[in-house]
Amino acid sequence: VNKDTVADVSEADLDQEEQEKQPMTAGGEGPVEAPPEGGEEVEAEKNGSVKLKILDEAEETFTGLNKEELLRVVLNLMLLTFFFLGMCAEIEGKINALQTPSLQKMDSLSQLKVKGLVVGPIHVAPPDEAMSLRFEEISDDAGYLDQFRGVLQAAHSKDISVVLDLTPNYRGSSGPWFSSNSMTNVAERLKSALVFWLNEGVDGVQLSGVEQLANAAPSLWADIRAIIQNGTDMDPKRGLLLGVTESSSAEYVSALLSSTGVDLLISNVLTSGDPEPSRYADTIQTLYSNVSQERLTWNLGGRVEGHLASLVTQAHVRLYQLLLMTLPGTPVFNYGDEIGLMDGDSKFPKMLWDFEEELNGTLQDQKERLSLRNFFCSVSELRAKTRSLLYGDFSLLSNSSSSLVYLRVWDQNDRYLAVFNWGTEEEAALRMNHAALPPHATVALSTNGSALPEGSSVDLMSLRLGPGQAALLKLPYSG
Repeated sequence: VNKDTVADVSEADLDQEEQEKQPMTAGGEGPVEAPPEGGEEVEAEKNGSVKLKILDEAEETFTGLNKEELLRVVLNLMLLTFFFLGMCAEIEGKINALQTPSLQKMDSLSQLKVKGLVVGPIHVAPPDEAMSLRFEEISDDAGYLDQFRGVLQAAHSKDISVVLDLTPNYRGSSGPWFSSNSMTNVAERLKSALVFWLNEGVDGVQLSGVEQLANAAPSLWADIRAIIQNGTDMDPKRGLLLGVTESSSAEYVSALLSSTGVDLLISNVLTSGDPEPSRYADTIQTLYSNVSQERLTWNLGGRVEGHLASLVTQAHVRLYQLLLMTLPGTPVFNYGDEIGLMDGDSKFPKMLWDFEEELNGTLQDQKERLSLRNFFCSVSELRAKTRSLLYGDFSLLSNSSSSLVYLRVWDQNDRYLAVFNWGTEEEAALRMNHAALPPHATVALSTNGSALPEGSSVDLMSLRLGPGQAALLKLPYSG
């Protein structure tokens, strides 16, 4: 949802988009009841799997909304898309590199169904020097204002919203808000900077360490929230407030979402610790039970932690792409995660674009990057057109030391299972004999097309996944 879309979208358009989120109530039976949580209906042998749901578009009849609900839809539609982090840092922080050719690069992002782009930080902020902080001035090594305006224009032309990271002390070691003594002064200066950047056309703001300011200066934090989320006199649309916390506790993240009032909160709940499906299951269930779906955020890696391919084994990159894009809520990826970009000397390696003329690595490297990107595109395209994945209920069915199984269900629509095997050596054997599940399912997408070809039928009583494999299984709605 770009600036113009949020401000000018008609009530008819809003009705159309919100109606797609409404359950069908005129005729027909309700949705098939999801299997109960706990996993007694799904047996995992040795390794596990993740379950996921993808849905086809269908013509349906829905009910309308009142004014307040219409306004809420605009934000929710933005939240339930997905974001890319730090696309200016993707070229060593230089806006001009993003801008030329900016439309071609925005085309590339649009193909991935990206609807939100987090840019920066790009403001002048000498490390740990609060008095030298200049929010409204772009750092020399990042570019200049007219170039940033070009990036905004290119993004908005592709219906991509731009969120600007204004974390104050992003280069320092004393914390995102400098010292406690300077926090109040920094927050006051941020307020006027927010008005400046929102008037320039950014669609939202990202801030790290939100709990620090919210706890130390609650009145200032309330002012900052109001400026972003209520808009300015020149641009009254509602902006997105994207927070970042270092916490890896699902309980803490849930409480922080409530206490700070941010729209989305990027955290380390999936990034910290070893890849343990049982831990993932507890984390996902805790957050899903306590946080509304449109405020849930899923990421693995980030500006500080680095890229997905540097945090997991190469064999599991597709698995995590699939997982993040099929959990309830908003997936957030680091730039380059779609091609398996790895960290080098820093956490900000140069982005490798498929349309650039120079050879980036060997032909085999390029082939693998293209394969990863094609898979990413396939998953994102399915997600973009699937009501079950965008709005559907989530039911955890089973988890083990190496497997995870869950179900996404949305009214009278096809259900989808995602089956994942985190094991590195052993095959996973799953038996799913719940009464609500049919005996067979169709493979919608697989990380290994040779083992599980798209469109093939699988027996849910004897499903087998190789090491590091995952698949989306389509369960047609039968009425």
